[in-house]
Amino acid sequence: MTTEATGVADAAGLRHEIYSYSGEAQFLTGVLPFIDDALAADEIVLVSVPESRERMLRGELTGSDPRVVFMDVSALGRNPARLIPAWQRWIGEQAREGRPVRGIGETDWNGRGTAEIEELRYHEWLLNLAFTGSPAWWLLCPYDTDTIDPETMRAISRCHPFALREGVHQQYPDFAQVPFTWDDLEPACDPFEEFAYSRGDLAAVRDKVVACAGPYGLKGDRLRETLVAVTEIAGNSIAHGGGHGTLRTWVRQGTLVCEFRDAGVMTDPMIGRRVPSPRSLHGRGMWLVHQLCDLVQIRSTPETGTLIRLHITLPQP
Repeated sequence: MTTEATGVADAAGLRHEIYSYSGEAQFLTGVLPFIDDALAADEIVLVSVPESRERMLRGELTGSDPRVVFMDVSALGRNPARLIPAWQRWIGEQAREGRPVRGIGETDWNGRGTAEIEELRYHEWLLNLAFTGSPAWWLLCPYDTDTIDPETMRAISRCHPFALREGVHQQYPDFAQVPFTWDDLEPACDPFEEFAYSRGDLAAVRDKVVACAGPYGLKGDRLRETLVAVTEIAGNSIAHGGGHGTLRTWVRQGTLVCEFRDAGVMTDPMIGRRVPSPRSLHGRGMWLVHQLCDLVQIRSTPETGTLIRLHITLPQP
């Protein structure tokens, strides 16, 4: 997937602002005044933060103001691609009521692997693009520098046109309106299984995935969901990727990985991250895949074709 579209801060309906902090006291120092200012302006505040931070905020806020709404994202799982549609839904609901909106969005980085961290970084870059032309709103993104390595922190910071520093909201000088730069993917885990497929081979693709996942206890509804996802990706290869593709499967650290390669090219950075229109016949496949998988990685360029990795968490032994 090419990522030539850039987040254009001055054209966006979103004011995307980062707040770097260290420890609980600094978290409250930045977030509480942000909430107070919003309430003073009679704005709705949508709060999506890790459970420990939510408990802290609830303890500090006096009373129960209906304008402060805590959003439970646990049902979205660990796939960052589900976050933008959730924000779009929540912001759209408030916009219909004509209320100005602020948001506080912090992701739990504890226990995240390399693949998840890369997709979270891409999610932050995409926010500027996803809300261009949307109703105006302000999103404060707190980041605990004690839990994120400095290099990742610098990369994330450059995705934010604005920053909160020492109580001052200001433009962020290092914001970069440039195409997203991916890190190299982790190599396939050796040994892995490889299977070349083409038209008429979808059943064989499913059989290969069952053979890889079965010994690790993947079964029932979760297996059926996985097979729907792999069928969708392999079918796209046949329909849009030159009529054939290659499947690789392996297991790493309790996760089944199904990797698909074909000659097609995906040019939409937001593919699979928009809620499909009820009237649209297109755009449903990748959306469904994101809902069924714990993580989806997409890399696509005219030079290399398309690579898609589906990550499915396996049952605990």
